[in-house]
Amino acid sequence: MGDSEADKLAEYLAEKAKQDQEKEQESEPLSAYDACVLRESDRVRELVAEAKAKSRDD
Repeated sequence: MGDSEADKLAEYLAEKAKQDQEKEQESEPLSAYDACVLRESDRVRELVAEAKAKSRDD
């Protein structure tokens, strides 16, 4: 894949994410999938924070 294709893909994904965000702001309830993704990403952030704290302690 050439650089221009990668750029187009990144642009497309950014635009799609923006559209999804706008839809969410219309106060639609979160789907079970979205709620699960948000919970898991929070969990990952906590684990990363714990790992960083442990590496500082060592």
